Amino acid sequence: MLNIVIFGAPGSGKGTQSDMIIKKYGLFHISTGDVLRVEMKNGTELGKIAEGYISKGQLVPDELIIDMLAKVLDSNEETKNGVIFDGFPRTIPQAEALKAMLKERGAEVSAVIGLEVEEEELIDRLIKRGQVSGRSDDNLEAIKSRLDVYHNQTTPLKDYYINEKKYKAIHGMGTIESIFAAIEKEIDNL
Repeated sequence: MLNIVIFGAPGSGKGTQSDMIIKKYGLFHISTGDVLRVEMKNGTELGKIAEGYISKGQLVPDELIIDMLAKVLDSNEETKNGVIFDGFPRTIPQAEALKAMLKERGAEVSAVIGLEVEEEELIDRLIKRGQVSGRSDDNLEAIKSRLDVYHNQTTPLKDYYINEKKYKAIHGMGTIESIFAAIEKEIDNL
């Protein structure tokens, strides 16, 4: 079973690279962002709570995310071959909870693919994405808030996963194909 965490700041290309990893390695994709957006669009209670946090550029509370992930893992037969976690974990407590949740299921995180992109490039990508997609959280004020949250709360994960010997640094600038080639090399060497 191949369980990959794709890691990086908002706008680093996690979704794009996740799609390519899924296609090549046949993994089940769990994007907390996508799941939360569906919940918000459908107006569920979780969606309403999550929207309050996301619209301010804040992280959704861990308990909501952990419960949601456990349900997705347990209710989808396709997760048996492995999973790519896109947008989760974002904090050390989430990483520890993920580790415990996977251990209960006889699995572990195989690798953490860290997409490393310069800040100016992240802002530019997110502004452009907002213009194309109309996502409400892709405006300059929310982007800066999300990047501040990322740097303050999520960056320590890099050290956590380095200590776990799981972190694989990938230069996240260049063509989509060249970035993916670097990712393939890391995954194929697991």
